[in-house]
Amino acid sequence: MNEVTLNVPLSEETVRRLAVGDRVLVSGEIVTARDRAHRFLVEEATPGSLPFKLSGGVIYHAGPLARRRADGSWEVLACGPTTSSRMNIYTPTLIKNFGVRAVIGKGGMDAETLAAFASAGAVYLSAVGGAAQVLAAAVRSVKLAFRLEDFGGPEAMWVFNVRDFPAVVTMDSRGHSLHDDLERASGRHLATLLDKSNTF
Repeated sequence: MNEVTLNVPLSEETVRRLAVGDRVLVSGEIVTARDRAHRFLVEEATPGSLPFKLSGGVIYHAGPLARRRADGSWEVLACGPTTSSRMNIYTPTLIKNFGVRAVIGKGGMDAETLAAFASAGAVYLSAVGGAAQVLAAAVRSVKLAFRLEDFGGPEAMWVFNVRDFPAVVTMDSRGHSLHDDLERASGRHLATLLDKSNTF
């Protein structure tokens, strides 16, 4: 297990060196996106139509809680990960069309998305659920709240500058998924328990 500092934008070479189990600290620009934002990106947007760049970038599955300060800037109060499986249908296209190099979320993603990570050179990073305030402390500033009026706060695409955002690689560009490993191990353990219970 390594601890790696990742500075966005990410190169394919950097991402392909990462392996499941590596702890990472992400610094630079990341963009939050939930269901509505993913649908917009896939169905309506093009790389050139966005006021931010996703090439080499990081998508964070999160709906932050933020408030305006007196000077007009944003204060991010909480920013924990949401369940990533809802975005399975969109993510391979995002990776292909926009050049996304990393996705942050919780719970992992499906086999099609894992294959897209392997093909393009991208990774899935798991953030700690239930630590929304701690993770918000890594946000140094808000560059933009894109489509805020249209989508609402949680569904808008928030462009954050972060420093040392903590996460763990749980799906890498080599086709390895810690989520799959845990599911298989749990299945074996459950089968053993059920087998033992039948002996009584």
